[in-house]
Amino acid sequence: MEQQPERPVDPLRKQGDVPEVRVSDRERDAAVDILAAALTEGRLLPQEHADRVGAALRARTAGELAALTADLPAPRPDREERKRKELAEWYAEWRYWLGGALVLSVIWGVNCLSDGELQFYWPVTPLGIWAAVLLAAALRPGGEKDDDTA
Repeated sequence: MEQQPERPVDPLRKQGDVPEVRVSDRERDAAVDILAAALTEGRLLPQEHADRVGAALRARTAGELAALTADLPAPRPDREERKRKELAEWYAEWRYWLGGALVLSVIWGVNCLSDGELQFYWPVTPLGIWAAVLLAAALRPGGEKDDDTA
């Protein structure tokens, strides 16, 4: 195979800079949404917001969009988004529990087959403890405040 020559490095671009790739309308809209969230949080003045939105709508490259939002923190997720994420994590924990139940039950079944008799279903103890911990974690009161002032 023929070795391809290396591309010359642009001396003006630092490593880690956003590439000068053209952006889509969806990416422009996402930048406008970030700017709107920053305005509602009080991180931008109305005039600055209007200037940045205009620049975002005129932006052609990812670098231009990144420059408009580089000094803004990521918007905080709203209450519904946090609840949805917590529920998804809780369901994931139960999927892990189900996988553990399957592995322990297979081990129990192989032991029963090798002994030739039905034995006590010992996986009930670790699975019960694990399920109790999951339920306790779901039922404990959350330490978060109801308002988003924190």
